[in-house]
Amino acid sequence: MTTTTADTTSTSTDINPNPNTHTNTSTIEYAPERPARLQWAQLAPDVYKAMIRLDTAAKQGLDHRLYELVKIRASQINHCAFCVDMHSKDAIAAGESVERVIQLSAWDESRHFYTEKEIAALELTEAVTVLTDGFVPDEVYERAAEHFEEAELAQLISAIAVINAWNRFGVTFRMAPGHHQPAQHAGGHK
Repeated sequence: MTTTTADTTSTSTDINPNPNTHTNTSTIEYAPERPARLQWAQLAPDVYKAMIRLDTAAKQGLDHRLYELVKIRASQINHCAFCVDMHSKDAIAAGESVERVIQLSAWDESRHFYTEKEIAALELTEAVTVLTDGFVPDEVYERAAEHFEEAELAQLISAIAVINAWNRFGVTFRMAPGHHQPAQHAGGHK
């Protein structure tokens, strides 16, 4: 796939429904990539650096695979394509299965892909991310507390809050997905 700037067209050649053959080659014209509204990390570098430090602190003591699943799920809910792209790639690069990443948007229907601890973390992620009821339900919090020690639960909630902040930057500034390389960022976002 070739992706170009916002004022030109993205195309993909050699799209073939059967990857085992080299016939039916066609060209598909994709919508142009939307430009970012601002390069916020350059314009507010102290805030960006503080977010990197906060992200690094929030993940301490958490299982890396769980941490990435939580970040992907919150990003899906918040419609942050940049973060979904980044954390899906990071999770897969860290050894997470493609199948579990794909099923994450429908985890409640595919619980058999996840541990009880991961399910509790995903339920908590959804409750903290979507505060339309104005609170995190007691049963969701209590289920998470059954699976996480207090310090780990505090870190998990911190990680959920941090990815929600990152999502708001990504969505508001219209950060484009598709450019992240998994080893690109040791501790955070760009």
